[in-house]
Amino acid sequence: MPTVLIEVRRRYSQAEEVAIIDAVHGALVAAFQTPADDKNVRLVVHEPHRFAVPEKFTRPEYRTLVSIDCFTGRTLEAKRKLYAEIVERLATLGIPIDHVMITLHEVDRENWGIRGGQAASDVELGFNVRV
Repeated sequence: MPTVLIEVRRRYSQAEEVAIIDAVHGALVAAFQTPADDKNVRLVVHEPHRFAVPEKFTRPEYRTLVSIDCFTGRTLEAKRKLYAEIVERLATLGIPIDHVMITLHEVDRENWGIRGGQAASDVELGFNVRV
């Protein structure tokens, strides 16, 4: 049930945007074993002048930020796998691996309201967050 925000600083075609969303979602499914049908991913395109990047980037238009909110409980190994999966999948779409930054925000289940306003800690999720 992670939620994802992908921020980019260039325009992509609709098909490319869908591919970026699917790549990041696929990485979550592979690394965190989240259900494939539980897709909560947003992509926001910023105008370049509104998205500053370090001068070191050779192709600044490809800077990509991925912010993930998820339940606490994944192992360090699962997190490492997630990071690698994301950059590898985005690289197949032409995004340089050193232009991707990923932040992971872990939230205790009691601090996440789902399914009609219930605390996630009170709900059977249907998947394991201890991977």
